[in-house]
Amino acid sequence: MYSHETKYRVCYGDTDQMGVVYYGNYPRLYEIGRTELMRTLGLSYKEIEAQGIALPVCSLNVRYHRPALYDDVLTIRTIVKDIPNARIQFYYEILNEAGKVINTGDTVLAFIDTQTQRPTRVPETILHLFQENFAVD
Repeated sequence: MYSHETKYRVCYGDTDQMGVVYYGNYPRLYEIGRTELMRTLGLSYKEIEAQGIALPVCSLNVRYHRPALYDDVLTIRTIVKDIPNARIQFYYEILNEAGKVINTGDTVLAFIDTQTQRPTRVPETILHLFQENFAVD
């Protein structure tokens, strides 16, 4: 397992007229979390794309537990439970400042060769980074 936590302050543009984070913004928070998780491994999405690999989202699941409000500081906890192969699954827990879970979800992304537009196995460079950083439960 590999995990990372990112802090995010809810801005006015994230909220609806009631000051509650709009439900459609949670996938963007997931993207922030997984982007920062990849950075902690020493790899940015820009570098992955430079290797000729794209990572489109294949599936998205979102569960709403309680609201997040304007100016809340949220913790986005992003977790990878399994070493990736042709796909990688990310799990998310978003917590409020009181440490209560307000949202959970997951995404599955596929490794796609940008030349052929076909699925491919995880590149060795990325696989190696996960293998050397993965914690065994």
